[in-house]
Amino acid sequence: MSDKDAGTPRVYLARHGETEWTKNGRYTGTTDLLLTPVGEAQVLASGRLLVGPAHLIDPSKLAHVFVSPRTRAQQTFDLLFGKGALQDRVTTTEGLAEWDYGAYEGLLTKEIRARRKDKGLDQERPWDIWRDGCEDGESAQQVTDRLDALIKQIREIQAPNMHGEKPADVVLVAHGHLLRAFTKRWLGYPMDFPLSMMMEPGGIGILSYQHHNVDEPAFLLGMALPPEAK
Repeated sequence: MSDKDAGTPRVYLARHGETEWTKNGRYTGTTDLLLTPVGEAQVLASGRLLVGPAHLIDPSKLAHVFVSPRTRAQQTFDLLFGKGALQDRVTTTEGLAEWDYGAYEGLLTKEIRARRKDKGLDQERPWDIWRDGCEDGESAQQVTDRLDALIKQIREIQAPNMHGEKPADVVLVAHGHLLRAFTKRWLGYPMDFPLSMMMEPGGIGILSYQHHNVDEPAFLLGMALPPEAK
């Protein structure tokens, strides 16, 4: 952030590391997979560089951490912060569970589109989860509703501390689709808004506000890391 935005609260988005289904692009919602060894290494590498005193994510500046209940997200939290860390500031919430893919669980995009076409769906345009949701799973509106409730909770934490009055940073530990959906809602966009985003397993994203104003949510395209302590 530029100096004029120093102290503005941030929301850090932490995607869980690789799983067996992440590797081949299968939709993984309710299936409770573990991280692969590579997934663990991805998260540990991010943690070493980005989490700790005087690091990008400084535990002393955190007001709260929200974590998906899925095991792969719980493992990721433990690897980033240490098992049992931040006990009084951590909430496990279904609000951050991955999109419920319903009948599409474990499938690839091409398989979902072929299945829907066989049913006579999507004759004019291909299936798009952001618009069409999932059969027997969640619609885009259902995901919107639960994310909006979480965003309201986060802004209640951060609104009184827009100039760094108290620690007010928040971390979300969750999933690829869900965190991209969260970003759309943070910025006030509908789910079907054509905002293409990529987020690698074990990656960290950052959201914040412009002008110390809770009514001006923004995302950070890039930022400098904190200087090393001398």
